[in-house]
Amino acid sequence: MVKSKNSSVNRAGRLFQLGAGLVGSYLGFQLQRPFLKEGQVTGRRQALRLKQAKQVREELQGLRGPIMKVGQALSMQTHFLGPELIAELSALQMHAPPMHTTLMRAQFKGSIGKYPEEVFGSFEAEPFAAASLGQVHWAVTKSGEDVAVKIQYPAMREAIESDFQALRVAGFAARLTGYLKESVVREVERGILEETDYTKEAGNIEHFRKALAPLEFVRVPKVYRQFSSDRVLTMSRVAGARLQDFLKTNPRQELRDKLGVGLTQLFFFQLFCVQALHADPHPGNYLLNNDGAIGLVDFGCVKYLKPEVARCYSQFWSREWVHDSKLFAEIIRVIFGPKVSPNEPRVRRCMAEIRRFYDEFHPLDKKPQVLDLADSKFMDRLADLAKVLVKNKFLSSEFVFLSRTESGMCSLLHILKARVPTTQIARQWMPSI
Repeated sequence: MVKSKNSSVNRAGRLFQLGAGLVGSYLGFQLQRPFLKEGQVTGRRQALRLKQAKQVREELQGLRGPIMKVGQALSMQTHFLGPELIAELSALQMHAPPMHTTLMRAQFKGSIGKYPEEVFGSFEAEPFAAASLGQVHWAVTKSGEDVAVKIQYPAMREAIESDFQALRVAGFAARLTGYLKESVVREVERGILEETDYTKEAGNIEHFRKALAPLEFVRVPKVYRQFSSDRVLTMSRVAGARLQDFLKTNPRQELRDKLGVGLTQLFFFQLFCVQALHADPHPGNYLLNNDGAIGLVDFGCVKYLKPEVARCYSQFWSREWVHDSKLFAEIIRVIFGPKVSPNEPRVRRCMAEIRRFYDEFHPLDKKPQVLDLADSKFMDRLADLAKVLVKNKFLSSEFVFLSRTESGMCSLLHILKARVPTTQIARQWMPSI
């Protein structure tokens, strides 16, 4: 990517053209529809969906950066989007166009001071994975240790800033109505910009490697600081298969359930004990093993939570606020801010919908049950809840990454078709407010 205004304009123009192209092809289909036979309509509609899905994936893949990360996040929303788009967007998880070898070597030397082959005993020039912000290469240190080397694409920070400027312009009408607060946009932008600082990511890895040690089934890589910088990150390799590859092995239900329990324990332990979240829950970041071990990689997007946020979230499960007005007011302050009254109708609507959802799937008056995440009913109700919260401006910047992580984890468990005693696991580490 070129560091220039033209590069920013070009990216914004490509996004505009993508949107215009999708609208144009849809209108073309509608104009043809009256002249098609009944049997032809379904076939043409299917062909249009496949074509549009491929267009979206190819353009996001070429742009990389935050726009590609949006596509990665959308690929997990199996309950919102059609199967054609989900199939295409899933290809974004670890497959962006890689850098040319010459550019990759220049990036590495510009950051480390030497070429990869001078630093490592062996180095694979072909990347193992190419994602939104960087690509990963296998290497072996001169002392014989297998490592993964992540190298950032050029000018990613500038691309992110220009993309968010374009998104702000595109979302201006939404922000005027209050559905897309500037504080939320800033929080998302801040999180993605942090992902370009590999020195910070190295610190995140070391923090989680120590903090998650009590969960013996979780594998977190080791950082090699001597081979790392702000744009190059060298880590030990972590064993395991990505979700889609794991599912191709047709794993038995007992193993699906064991991994589902592990993923759920990992989420709640991070939330309530570590009070920090690995907040990028797409399938490529979880490596699954046949013994139930879970490898956790890519710590660029991490959200360190305020204690009151974790305590507030625990109340969705315990629901003590239903009979405690003071506690209810405290939760509203944390979620909506100090200037919002607990008596506002939109606040009441949000909290009532949250209560209905948790009463249905995590009832207080019954022994905790095993939740079948393969059942589409749960994901449908989660989608309904999300729509109510967005409509009523439940968009606290503090909850952006928490909500993203939770919904992403639910989608993972749904795709895995795991059966998990979620309520029992949540109560294990849940604090009181």
